[in-house]
Amino acid sequence: MGLYAITTELPGRNHLDIAEAAIQGGAKVIQYRDKFSTNRRMYDIAKSLRRMTEEAGVKLIINDRVDLVLAVGADGVHLGDDDFPLKLTREMLGPEYIIGISATSIDEAVVAYRDGADYIGVGPVYHTDSKKCSVPPIGVEGIAEIKIMVANMPIVAIGGIGVDNIDEVLAIKPDGIAVISAISAAADMVEAARALNEKIQNAAVLD
Repeated sequence: MGLYAITTELPGRNHLDIAEAAIQGGAKVIQYRDKFSTNRRMYDIAKSLRRMTEEAGVKLIINDRVDLVLAVGADGVHLGDDDFPLKLTREMLGPEYIIGISATSIDEAVVAYRDGADYIGVGPVYHTDSKKCSVPPIGVEGIAEIKIMVANMPIVAIGGIGVDNIDEVLAIKPDGIAVISAISAAADMVEAARALNEKIQNAAVLD
């Protein structure tokens, strides 16, 4: 998966700005994550993101919203604890859509693996203020343990990862690195994405 950029909204920056910069910097996956907009506004944004990602050959994942995935023809959905169960979502979407699951522990990761997720977003690796999370960071050691328990399942590391600590995470060889503020809050979003992607690509070459 490589660099997996999750959009948010900050003063002066919207979902489309962040997605465009991330794609220019080399992101392979864009996740549209929006907890505040109306259904109509989310549909309009998702439709624009779908157009942008299709033109760039980048995957579009929608956070939480199965209906939006179907409405705009996104590549898949990412589910958390409060969303539809994975098995039900698979029945609704069928096998051709990607379903990602958040996991904060080995037990959650094993359940996601057993129930047929396509990838697992594991974290938080480090402390982060980007998402409200009631569990402590699992660290790179926790990611490494989960990789062993769910071998063959793609793992995306998330939570507090930036250019200053990404090397430590890449050392355990996750399949993807997901970031929010490392791109969206950067002074130069394109350069921030490019720096992260360069480290990911260099690590892949060394494998």
